[in-house]
Order: sequence, then structure tokens, then C-alpha cells
Amino acid sequence: MINLQNKKVILTGGSRGIGLSILKELNNLNAKILTIGTNETRLSEISKQFPNIIVKKFDISKHDDIENNFKEFCAELGGLDVLINNAGITKDNLALRMSFQDWNEVLNINLNSTFLFTQNAIKVMLKNKSGSIINITSVVAHTGNPGQANYTSSKAGVIAMTKSLAKEYARKNIRINCISPGFIESDMTKSLDQNLKKKLLENIPMARIGDGKDIAKSVIFLASDMSNYITGETIHVNGGMYMS
Repeated sequence: MINLQNKKVILTGGSRGIGLSILKELNNLNAKILTIGTNETRLSEISKQFPNIIVKKFDISKHDDIENNFKEFCAELGGLDVLINNAGITKDNLALRMSFQDWNEVLNINLNSTFLFTQNAIKVMLKNKSGSIINITSVVAHTGNPGQANYTSSKAGVIAMTKSLAKEYARKNIRINCISPGFIESDMTKSLDQNLKKKLLENIPMARIGDGKDIAKSVIFLASDMSNYITGETIHVNGGMYMS
């Protein structure tokens, strides 16, 4: 039985979707959690439902503010053992219609902000001589996807960055890994046309859409001491729709 008792965790984007599933699993396993988001309504709901979780409103695109805020987050948390970079955005469009602003905003948050959070986490973890950083990427970073040149580039960049940083800090006992979700149940997928959903399911050998809990369980494994000899890896959680 995995127990994350006394593990101090920062989770970005923990107020909905996959992030919320991760937050619930972490809480069930007694981790001490600080989660970051921008939507005040959802953050307020998290605070009411989980009064033991530290909830912070912070826009991770504000790069100049990350370092000072990160220090404050760690101070309030009492340290840092695990960072989960889950927050991200999409601004989909065909390449010829995609504005440079939409390209840049997706790269700015999904890749640049992930790097800066990771960089600041490493500074803390070096003092602890241990730590686990988990980056949530996407199956389309491996396969490509029409209309998502910005998103796939950002997520593929996270994977390459993860491998490089994992090599840099492996000797310091800091593990850095990715989890790459496939087609996961969400508010968006619930509203999909049934014929489209059927077509999507035909490409998934396990013949079902994934659940946020499927991703959360892999996060829990990488956050725990059971994965102490794993770094620089990408765990694919997609029901077999893509196999590397």
C-alpha cells in the first residue's frame, strides 16, 4: 500500500479534470498538498471540500513572479518533496490560421512555465538531496495532431526537457519523469457526438476512454518511494492507443 504521509507536494492546475483527480488521490494517501490555479470559483470549492489542502491563486504565465511565489509556497508547505506540473492550455487551429500570439501563449505556459517551476523545485530539492518532479504531457506529443502544432510542440518540448534535466540531476537523487495521457474522460469528451466517440474508441485497444484516476494512479507511483530507480521516463497511460 502506497502511503504519501508527510510528502510535501505542489500541484499546478489541481482544480479540475486530471488535476482534480490527482489532487483527490494525493489527499487520500495523506500527502500535504499545495495546489495552484486561476479560477477563483473552483479554487474556493477545493478549499471548502478539502480544508486541509493549501490553495493558492496564481497565474503561472507571470514568469517574473514565479521565483518569489515558489519560495513562499514551499515555506508555507514546510518544504518540498514532489512537484507535479499539470497546468496547461490549448489554443487549437490549423497552422495557416494560427496566430503567433496563440502559438506563443501555449508554448509560454506549457513549456516555459513548466521549466521555471521545475528549475525552482530543483533548487529546493538539491538542499533536501531528494525529490520527484512529474510532468503531465500528452499522447499527441508523440503522434502529432492536426490543428495542434503549438500544443504538440509544447508537450514534446516538455518530454525532451525532462530527459535532459533527469540526466543532469540523477546523481543528486532528483527524479524527473513524464506521464503522457491518452483520451481521458472530461467535460469536453462527454459532449462529443456518439459517432465521433465510437470512431475514437476504435483506435483504443482497451475499448474505453480513460478516467482521471488512471492518470492519478501513475502520478502516485512516481511520487512515491516505489519509483526510486526511475528517472527520465515517460509513462504512457492511453489504453494502448499509442505504444512507444
